Amino acid sequence: MRNVSIISVNYNGFAVTCEMIESLRKADFQGEIVIVDNGSAVDESILIREKYPDVIAIRSDQNLGFAGGNNLGIKKAAGDYLFFLNNDTTVVPGFVESLVNRIESSPEIGVVCPKIKFEYSPERIQFAGYTSLNNLTLRNRMIGFNEVDQGQYDMATETAFAMGAAMLVKRDVILTAGLMPECYFLYYEELDWCSRIKEGGYTVWYEPGATIYHKESASTGRTSPLKQYYLTRNRLIYARRNLKGLSGYLSALYQLTVALIKSLDFLTLKRRSDLALATIRGVIHGVKHFIT
Repeated sequence: MRNVSIISVNYNGFAVTCEMIESLRKADFQGEIVIVDNGSAVDESILIREKYPDVIAIRSDQNLGFAGGNNLGIKKAAGDYLFFLNNDTTVVPGFVESLVNRIESSPEIGVVCPKIKFEYSPERIQFAGYTSLNNLTLRNRMIGFNEVDQGQYDMATETAFAMGAAMLVKRDVILTAGLMPECYFLYYEELDWCSRIKEGGYTVWYEPGATIYHKESASTGRTSPLKQYYLTRNRLIYARRNLKGLSGYLSALYQLTVALIKSLDFLTLKRRSDLALATIRGVIHGVKHFIT
């Protein structure tokens, strides 16, 4: 099997990152592990190196966002394949073999994602692929989200996009598509990156033979002001970067009229002024990116 480097970004999450590393140990992962401390309040790369001398832990003094942190890891990693793995995940034995076997099954496959399930509700699926992105609304959905796993998504298939929480990428693909776009900071960067990768002639696949467990809840953390801001802002950035001609302007117009009015009406009804303000800020900053 060719060399695999795992890249994981840590931000004030030393204990969680250690749990991920321990799960890799239990799964007998033999490849390289690269941890990027992304501007944590304390330099946690030092703590990680002390606890795990064989782990490569590097430090950015500032938070570079999801893409920026992973790009640091890309520059440091040596593997033929790079497996981007959220630090709030755990793995099971055999996860790497299934992913590598799938990606090596065709020269056209550039990215492979495992089945992702909720760690705290392990019978439920978080991700079994993505639907295509609607070019007007710039929204899509995760296939299988919150469904009980009864084997209904146990067939490997091409998917529209990868999920950034766990994705295996050929190094050669990165040489073609470039590094992850850092203009997003959080959310939509893996969608944009997959768009670049597919433009380079590669496909993205979902491989259910590998399973990852994610410590994200299906019911919490879904409406924070931070998330609301970046999703609103980044839809406009994505439209500017990926939709050509009239399509980009129509999508932007939709975001600034229909989507904005619906969102503000709903948040006002729910008395979520914090989310409404985050939405307005996202629109303002997204427009600035769109017109530059």
